[in-house]
Amino acid sequence: MASLLDYCTLIRSKNAGPFVLTFDLICRDESAYKQLTASAAITPETFAALYKVDAKTVEVFHCEAALALKISIPRPYRQGAIDDPDCYGGQQHALLLELQLP
Repeated sequence: MASLLDYCTLIRSKNAGPFVLTFDLICRDESAYKQLTASAAITPETFAALYKVDAKTVEVFHCEAALALKISIPRPYRQGAIDDPDCYGGQQHALLLELQLP
């Protein structure tokens, strides 16, 4: 088993507006990108389980030219709401750091 960090040089999360979080997975090289995308480990179902959202609301984009995947999910709280624990969305990628891939 490998972790997502074995494939990526950058894993980050951020806001994509007040109602959406986006995650960027930038692969080390073309080989890592091809292995990651071929593994089918990054799916709407994977993110739905990790972030407790409906898989129908998860969007996964493959950006081959950038050797990257971009994933968007609805924010659990509106940005800046009184119960929002991460106003900028910059800490939400932490769950991905431990993700084990086949």
